[in-house]
Amino acid sequence: MKFFHLSDLHFGKQLHGYDLTEEQRKVIRDIVEAAEAERPDAIVIAGDIYDRSVPSGSAMTLLEELFLGIDGLGIELLVIAGNHDSAPRLRYGSKFLQRHHIHIAVFPPMEENERMQKVTLADGYGAVNFYLLPYTNAGMLRGLAGEERLGSADDAVRFLLDREGIDWSGRNVLVSHQFYLHNGKEPQQCDSEAPRLYVGGLDAVNTTTVEKFDYAALGHIHSPQNLGCGHIRYCGTPYPYSVSEAGQEKSISVVEMGAKGEVSVRCVPLEPYRRLRCLRGTLGEVASMAGESGSGSDYVSITLTDEEPLDAPKDYLERYFGHILEVRIDNLRSRRMFAEEIQDMQEMTPCEAFEAFFANTAGREMDDREKAVLLDILEELSDGRKE
Repeated sequence: MKFFHLSDLHFGKQLHGYDLTEEQRKVIRDIVEAAEAERPDAIVIAGDIYDRSVPSGSAMTLLEELFLGIDGLGIELLVIAGNHDSAPRLRYGSKFLQRHHIHIAVFPPMEENERMQKVTLADGYGAVNFYLLPYTNAGMLRGLAGEERLGSADDAVRFLLDREGIDWSGRNVLVSHQFYLHNGKEPQQCDSEAPRLYVGGLDAVNTTTVEKFDYAALGHIHSPQNLGCGHIRYCGTPYPYSVSEAGQEKSISVVEMGAKGEVSVRCVPLEPYRRLRCLRGTLGEVASMAGESGSGSDYVSITLTDEEPLDAPKDYLERYFGHILEVRIDNLRSRRMFAEEIQDMQEMTPCEAFEAFFANTAGREMDDREKAVLLDILEELSDGRKE
């Protein structure tokens, strides 16, 4: 059994204000070409199909182009919703699409008579069961759990898997979109991932919860990586969505399964439509880099090290680079200012720190109602720590 493992397509994503439609369209072409060459039995997409819960028209067109590209190849397409996706929108037309070998799961089971969506495929070694688990949390399962208290995402996933009655002597694959920890260690993360409130591990799932699966096809984290061993894996995004991913090789994870317990993973590289580079040096040094290997057309993040004040450095550099993401200053003066800001933050109360963050992010001060809500939340967290 051979299948592609993909996730976090984030159709509709922008990079520092630049539209990525053409970049994502090339990703689709590359996936289809790889599918034509490799002829996998299935393609798995582990969540975050869209970047926003209300996707743009162009984002929806990209998903349609992916479906059309795969259609006719005899490949099953298995898709789950991630935390960025709107379940009702992603589910639209799913019963019709299932007739065309496209299986979309958007909600975990939430009623007693519901089970996880399971797609069973077969090869020369027998059946392979794909269990589709969309993004979930404990709150979504309150009605189903009844009196059983689910206090974390780990509790929620464990609860759902326990009620499935999975035959572990067979070959089973989990498709999941969650934040997983291995031995309490967080996975490598990127700036393009949504900020998380990591409070006491409540939003995390332990890899021990899914270790019985022959392969766990994970989504949610944007850097490709194995968690502990090769059969629990984040495949990462197919395109860099933040400066922190510069130089990171993006790829399709190709999973091949033999008899029970025989699993191998290899990567088919995805060449970017436009490279993302980080450049560092003085204004003159950086400008001279524009001629290196066509970097003038790349997306660039620039850090200037000039000690003397610069007049409109971005305007000057735009003569050499067509796609500047950001221009940062790193010199003695900027480092001293940063150290002073850190010192100020350390002297703030949690309430003051959040108010400063809010003002910097929203461009205005918090009003009285918002401050009251903040105080209630901080008091609740404080009471929880005391317990």
